[in-house]
Amino acid sequence: MSTPFRLDRRRILVTGGASGIGEATVRVLAAAGAEVVIADLNLEAAQRLADEIGGGAMPLQLDVADPESVRSAFATLDRLDGLVNNAGIGHVGSIEECELEDWNRLMRVNVDGVFLVTKAALPLLLSAERGAVVNIGSVAGLVGIKRRFAYCATKGAVVMISRQLAAEYAGKMRVNCICPGTVDTPFVEAYLEKYHKHEKQEVRQQLNARQPVGRLGRPEEIAYMALYLLSDEAAFVHGSVQTIDGGWTAI
Repeated sequence: MSTPFRLDRRRILVTGGASGIGEATVRVLAAAGAEVVIADLNLEAAQRLADEIGGGAMPLQLDVADPESVRSAFATLDRLDGLVNNAGIGHVGSIEECELEDWNRLMRVNVDGVFLVTKAALPLLLSAERGAVVNIGSVAGLVGIKRRFAYCATKGAVVMISRQLAAEYAGKMRVNCICPGTVDTPFVEAYLEKYHKHEKQEVRQQLNARQPVGRLGRPEEIAYMALYLLSDEAAFVHGSVQTIDGGWTAI
């Protein structure tokens, strides 16, 4: 039998690929033989990661919320076999605490970004032999979470974007969505620094306890699910919403 979960000679673009879940995904896909395009606002970080992992990895400066940035970035690509829409931002607050500026900012990055990047990638993915899209959603797109009003709204949109695309392009390209619980990334660290600077340890313990398995997720655990969904072994997986949440949505 051939080695499973290989992506040899396939070019995969990962947005937000220079840190957190995106970085872990880049590393895992590269180890599986993929030629990874590390798309990120931070070009220097993307370049450092590309230099470190080698294997044809390519840094690409990209602002997913800027149509011109997306257009310019995709003008440099002549082929693409897979796309991981990972770039995203968060906001803490109820509807009363969410200003229009906050709402618009999250919508631009988390929803418009998925729309713009997927639309730009579509011609390349449809011309690929085994084109596949993996969108990174969240459990916040499946269940209501207190003080995550705008974030829940945007991640709910990502889930439905994934399902609609799966319905539209069945048999032409595969589309799936991963919904992580709380994952131990710089994203979480920034949240702790901004909102709980003087009680980080206590709040981190609370975050761990919120997951039924008693710990936060690890970025590589999400990355390996992305690898599976992009691989030939997942050829029959289409339109799925995969939770990786330590049991959160089950309980």
